[in-house]
Amino acid sequence: MKQVLVHGQAGEEACTIMVVDQDKAMRAVLVDALQEKGCRVLESQDGKGALNTLRTVSPRIIVTDLKIPDGGYPYLRLLKASAPQSCIVVITAYVDSQSKAKALECGAQGYFEKPLHLKELKTWICQMCMVNPCGNMMEYY
Repeated sequence: MKQVLVHGQAGEEACTIMVVDQDKAMRAVLVDALQEKGCRVLESQDGKGALNTLRTVSPRIIVTDLKIPDGGYPYLRLLKASAPQSCIVVITAYVDSQSKAKALECGAQGYFEKPLHLKELKTWICQMCMVNPCGNMMEYY
């Protein structure tokens, strides 16, 4: 079983976000950007680790790549079934409209193409937290 790393605050006021990407550098960028705003950030390098984490943790938001070990559209369906209360955002190199439509059909609520514009992702996360207030995420602006 892959170990899932936890960064940031553990308090109730912290927004818990899970970042799933096999690219260690991409995970580090996302973890740092979210942690600096006071979020509790979990990370996993594959779909299996992410799904195992959902047995004990209910993140507010799941940021995931599609092209990861144990990933893809069936993985998105399992994510949504395992964490129906979580907002799922996909970050991916798949840039065609069919891939986006399929991801949204499988439970994703957001879809961002790589190369990722971090400011756009932060804005999306902030909007999700306005619907479901969490900690100090509003400080993104």
